[in-house]
Amino acid sequence: MTHKLNTDIIIVGGGLAGLTLTILLAQNGFKVTCIDRDDLKFKTAADQRTTVISYGSQRVIERSGIWNKLLPNACPIQDIEILDGQSSVLMDFSNNDLKDEINGNQNSAFGWVIENRKLKETLSKAVKQEKNATHLISSTVKDFNIEKNHASVTLENNKTYSASLIIGADGRGSSTRAYMDVETKKWSYNQTALVCMIEHENPHNNIAVEHFQTGGPFAILPLLDDKKGKHRSTLIWTQDNKSNNSAFNYGDKTFDIALNTRFPKKYGEVKCISERFSYPLNFIHAKEYVKPRMALVADAAHGIHPVAGQGLNLGLRDISALVNILTRAKKEAKDIGGIDTLNKYQSVRRPDNIAMAITTDNLNKLFSNNIMPVRILRKIGLRTMQKIKPSKRLFLRQAMGVAGTK
Repeated sequence: MTHKLNTDIIIVGGGLAGLTLTILLAQNGFKVTCIDRDDLKFKTAADQRTTVISYGSQRVIERSGIWNKLLPNACPIQDIEILDGQSSVLMDFSNNDLKDEINGNQNSAFGWVIENRKLKETLSKAVKQEKNATHLISSTVKDFNIEKNHASVTLENNKTYSASLIIGADGRGSSTRAYMDVETKKWSYNQTALVCMIEHENPHNNIAVEHFQTGGPFAILPLLDDKKGKHRSTLIWTQDNKSNNSAFNYGDKTFDIALNTRFPKKYGEVKCISERFSYPLNFIHAKEYVKPRMALVADAAHGIHPVAGQGLNLGLRDISALVNILTRAKKEAKDIGGIDTLNKYQSVRRPDNIAMAITTDNLNKLFSNNIMPVRILRKIGLRTMQKIKPSKRLFLRQAMGVAGTK
């Protein structure tokens, strides 16, 4: 007896990765149901943060047809500066490096910074316009059921939806991954990231700064000016959990004083203009991304240190690969939820994800180490890499999110 399916694919998770995946699959002829535990008020802590869309990820989003809608709210990164401790700029990537990598395309950037609220709002509207997509908001999965020829989820309202494939895009605490019962490798970095929006006296000139300091990276990402023309940036300030003088405990005036001490002088006077958010930094990587009729993407499959700003960008590479594989399987009349199809996705994505996980883990260990010989060696290393074009190009491709892609 053939089971009647409600939809072709169920996506658990309506964040940035889940919504992008929903759009791309729907555009490729799949009937998709996205189950989103959040509402559309965009008031969660994650919604108040920002995301860096790398050059490589921009190409994935462009396939969905919504990039031009995002672009007015996205601030391009045209230059990247890397500093270590009290040193001047040790390594930088300029427009000339960018043009070499993308064959002189004048309308591009290393990446774009966009507020999550605006990004998710645009994605949500795009999902509504897809005839093959259903977006169930304020909905939570209560249970999963996997059969030979189909899979199903039961929501807290006791409604059941069945499909050929369930994809978990539900973040680091993924309930989908928990049901799949896959082993994970995980650890804490004993660091916490403080995130807030900064207003500064002088323009940022579309420069992103990664300043490695004792305790962790101090990253400044450019934002578009506000409606009054005020210059803005996003700050991601990584703090060592063992510190007795954490900025999380500073009052507003003390916090602004600390910012002015740490920001490069070219920004002029700076001040915090938003609520401060914080989240613990940890590593998690699933040893398997797939089981029969189930797959994991983005943070549900892997969560890395944010030192290189590649978390969502890695997830979008997952999404691009999975959409291509499922679309090909459909054209060839193969089972999209079959383990042979899903194993192709896993074999394509695991090597790139593992490589980036190792890179970010080692970068954090290297730059969080304040021992004098290590500090001297890393300064020498950065200066050397700046001068050796192949090494610099490899580093650049990682930053642009095009390493590991074809």
